[in-house]
Parts: sequence; C-alpha cells; structure tokens
Amino acid sequence: MEMKSMRDFIEQAEKEGMLQRIKAEVDWDLELSHIAKLNEEKQGPALLFENVKGYDSPVITSVCTTTERLALIMGVPRDSTLVDLMRVWVEKHKTKIPPKWVDTGPCKENIMMGDDVDLFKFPAPKYYPLDGGRFFGTAHFVVTKDPESGWVNLGTYRLQLLDKNHLGTQFIKGKHSDIMLKKYQAMGKPMPVCVVVGCDPLLFLMGASRLSAFESEYDLAGSIRGEPIEVVKAETNDLPVPATAEIVVEGEVDADKFMEEGPFGEYTGYYSGVGTDPRNYIDVKCVTYRNNPIFWGTTVGRAVTDTHMTMALTYGATLWQQLVAMKIPGIKAVYCPPEGSGRMLAIISLKQMYPGHADQVLTAAISTEMGAYGLKTVIVVDDDIDPWDLPRVLYALSFRFQPNRSQVIKRGRSTPLDPSLPIGQRDITGRLLLDATIPYDWKEKPIPIELDPDIVKRVKERWSELGLT
Repeated sequence: MEMKSMRDFIEQAEKEGMLQRIKAEVDWDLELSHIAKLNEEKQGPALLFENVKGYDSPVITSVCTTTERLALIMGVPRDSTLVDLMRVWVEKHKTKIPPKWVDTGPCKENIMMGDDVDLFKFPAPKYYPLDGGRFFGTAHFVVTKDPESGWVNLGTYRLQLLDKNHLGTQFIKGKHSDIMLKKYQAMGKPMPVCVVVGCDPLLFLMGASRLSAFESEYDLAGSIRGEPIEVVKAETNDLPVPATAEIVVEGEVDADKFMEEGPFGEYTGYYSGVGTDPRNYIDVKCVTYRNNPIFWGTTVGRAVTDTHMTMALTYGATLWQQLVAMKIPGIKAVYCPPEGSGRMLAIISLKQMYPGHADQVLTAAISTEMGAYGLKTVIVVDDDIDPWDLPRVLYALSFRFQPNRSQVIKRGRSTPLDPSLPIGQRDITGRLLLDATIPYDWKEKPIPIELDPDIVKRVKERWSELGLT
C-alpha cells in the first residue's frame, strides 16, 4: 500500500504484526513514557495508546525502534539491514522529486485561531522525572524557510510545552533553523514556523536527517516515495505542510525574545544542563488538526530507543551520501551505530586504491557537513570487514590498527548535548581518527590464514553425516 500518513503506517504495521494497541488507561505524566521506554529496550512493537488519562485522542510511540519498521516506513523489503536502508537513501539522493501543492487536506479538518489556541488539548507526555515539563515536540519536525533563497527546511528540535500558546525551542547554534533565524533577526522580523506532529513517518526521518544547506527534505522524501509529497499552505503563513498531517502548529519565533526552557532527558542518556535556560520560543498563532488527531512522541533518553535508530539511519546515510558527493572512490559502506546516536562514532569500510587513501577518508569524514558537527571518532576498515559487524571491527582494531597511524584532532565543532564535555565548555570537541586497515603502501603485507575451498565444500557435504547442525 502507498504510505502517505501516520494512519497508513498504523494500518500496515498492525497488519504485519508490528503494532500493539494499548486499551488500558495510561497517564501521560511519566507512565506512558516509561511503558514506551521499557518496550523499546526490548525492541518491542510500536505502541498506540488509545486511552490516555484526561484525553480522548491517542498517542503513538516506538514507531522507529526496529530496522524492520524502518524498512516498512521506507517501503523496502522487511529483511533489509540498517546499512541496506542507508544504501537506498544514498541512491535515492541522486534524484529529487519536489513536493506537490494541493488546495486542502485532512490536516485542515479543525482550526484553532488566536485566543482559542490551547496546546493542552493534545496529550503531550512528560517523559522523565527531572524534565522541566511536558514536551510537545519529540517526534515531529519544524518547517522554516530561508528569507533570501526560499529554501524550505525540515528540522527536529525539541519543543517544550510552556503554556497554552507558547512552545520553548532549542535551535542549536549553526543548525539550519538557527541560520535562518539570524537572517530574520537582521531584517527585524520574527521567523514564521510550522510544527508538524504526526505525519507520514518518512517525513520525521527527513526532519531528523542532516541534509546539506539549501537541500529540501521534502525533495528527498519524494524521491524515496517515488512521487511528490502533497503539501498545503499554512493558515497564517506561506509555509508548506503535509496535507495528511495530524497536527500543525503555526507561529513565529522572535530571535530577541526568550523564555525559560528545559531541562530534557536527551538521547545521550544525560541532561544537557542542570536547570532551565533562556531560549527562543514559538508564539503560536494557529493550530490545525485532524479529527481524533494522533499525537506522536518518542522517549529519547538512553540508547537504544527509536530516536537512536532514526539517527543511526539518517545520520549514517547522510555521511555516506556526502562522502560520495566528494567523489572519493572505494567506499563500500558507512555505519554510524545507534548506540552512538548515529553521530558520535562512524565506521567506514574502504577498498584501498592508493597510498594515503585511508587517511583521505578519515579526514574527509570530519570535513563533511554531517561529520563536522559532533562526530568524535572515525574508524576506517578494509573492504573485507562489514562496518556493522562489530566483532569483526574489533578484530581489525586489534590486529590491523597501530596507534602511530591514528590522528588526534584537537579542535572541532561540538554539540551542546555531549556529556563527555563539561557543561559550559561544549562548543569545541576533540576527534580521534583510527586507521584499522592494512596499509596499501606496504610491500609485504601480513599473509592471511584461509581455508582450502575444496576441503570446505567436502566438509559441508558431510555436515549432516558428522552429526552437526
């Protein structure tokens, strides 16, 4: 079936045994998130909470917890590996299918405007005990537009429910929304935004990805879907939003205005600070939503949850794509493990073709837009090692790696979420580049131990006779 909405995902996931409906009453205050977190740690099904305390509308969680469900979202065979999905992403990135404007859609079934806006109408959960409150935006994306070029960006940035018509933001320095916000600030204008909660899950993957500047995530989503994403114009600005979205929040961000926001239990497994911080916020002007809207949330928190699976796919695929765009030959595969949130550690399998090839790839990885922001460790292995086969990667690190062939880069752009750095000193990180290959330029290379192929064939033919299974 074609997947154009969250409801399409629910129908197909339920049909394939990947979704479970929770009919018992569950409290939005911590209980819902704890059920979801424990379920995700067991790689359980997507959960649709149909009876949230105090609300008539449902909440869905754990959508992206398994590779199988990510394959469902991307419309590829269910037995695909995470690297298979990344390979599809990289291939589809070669073409772009822009979105298609339509006159209206289900997202317009209900409209709250002005003083009638009340974000507490929706069952936004509180996730962890030390969180600063309820978070409206965890599995969502924010739509913004560059005021100079018209480039439309989808980005996922946490959004705290501050009151009935204000959402606290965390537009991290240098992110695309922050770049755009600074342009609006220079113009003396607030930045129009739309927040989309509940949609074709592929669009959330787009929002969580790290595409290069001036690329629209709508275009890549269309390429993966094989047809344009249908969008409608928002009510109070000209931003394109998915026609089948569950909830669309429209508003403005003034770069010179702040409210206290946070803290929030981040994907690193730690809080990014010790209390609240003054941050920009969305002044909500309008909310449109479907009948019985489905609220989508993710627990984030310690790895591995659906957040980390999403980041492993989208960040790893983006790094791979950007290395390909550099025209570097020989790259077999790229893997950014979900245990590292898809961003702190990258493993690259390379067929070496010339002296210094491994060094080129190591330094190129941290020079990409994706790698330049927060990537701390890069490991390059030979092409006989699959980068997702961590026991074989450890083998390469044990028997092919030499510390004197590694590089330590002392300065690079960090993320304010990295708990390995002191709070208040998270602008700059170090990087470790590990060459776990057999050097191309060695005249005499280690002689590998190999089995005799004829004997292997004979033994396999006798396997049952030997009483082995």
